[in-house]
Amino acid sequence: MAPRSIATGTISFGLVSIPVRLYPATQPSSSVSFNLLHAKCGSRLRQQYVCAREGGVVERDDMVKGYEFAKDRYVTFTPEELKALDELATQTIDIAEFVPAAQVDPIYFDRAYYLGADKGGAKAYRLLARALAQSGKAALARYAARGKQYLVLIRPLGDRLVMQQLLYADEVRPVEEIPIEDAQPKESEVQLALQLIEQTASTQFRPEQYEDAVKQRVLAAIEQKVQGEEIRVSAPAEPAAQVIDLMDALKASLAAAEQRPSRAPGAAPEPEQEQERAAQRKPAKRARASEERAKASSRK
Repeated sequence: MAPRSIATGTISFGLVSIPVRLYPATQPSSSVSFNLLHAKCGSRLRQQYVCAREGGVVERDDMVKGYEFAKDRYVTFTPEELKALDELATQTIDIAEFVPAAQVDPIYFDRAYYLGADKGGAKAYRLLARALAQSGKAALARYAARGKQYLVLIRPLGDRLVMQQLLYADEVRPVEEIPIEDAQPKESEVQLALQLIEQTASTQFRPEQYEDAVKQRVLAAIEQKVQGEEIRVSAPAEPAAQVIDLMDALKASLAAAEQRPSRAPGAAPEPEQEQERAAQRKPAKRARASEERAKASSRK
């Protein structure tokens, strides 16, 4: 079933206006969630707000919103004052500039929406999608909705457009804040790491090969409970011993990678990898065949 649009908008592309519809790109509702229940009777619990000073439950009609400007000191706002501060929702996606798509770090990515052409906008929509794809650029734009102003990135995905909501610069911590010791790897270690990457590399990104194993395990456990079965709790696995020597760890990883497929279970083999493996197997097959012939001759 086709997804239902959640909003409409207009992309401002120079003097060109492209009417679009917004569609959710993800399905967060597919995750498994639990409710809080009273352990004694099994009834569902309700959330309540308690006054920190008086200790009593506060009803929603008696609540106001406040901002803490100093320790335990607040300024309060009425609903009318907050509404006056809201951004006017124009539903216009106003393109500010075009940037190289490869230079936008995914760390800025927030929520994603698919954009679909609205009535009368199909030709201009396809024009923008094709131009972005051929130029390798993405469009940075401002989008006002739900009382807020969002920074968004419009990028092509096939012959469609994706509107990626971005975090503002002050919402992303500088990576330089993360401490790291000045320990440089040796060139031989770098080469072993490159070999390990190549052994488990694929030519395409195929997310459909993977599934949420924890979610499947939780769903299976829920079904067991519904059927009245008991869940057997396994003992936690013993923590693996830490390997101190980096070179030994890389060599062991390479050896382990040679013993397992370089793709997800059930996935089709990469053509290039399969040809390379076949070429590597031929000498070994010929050697085994020669050895078997020699044994047969000696028995005669």
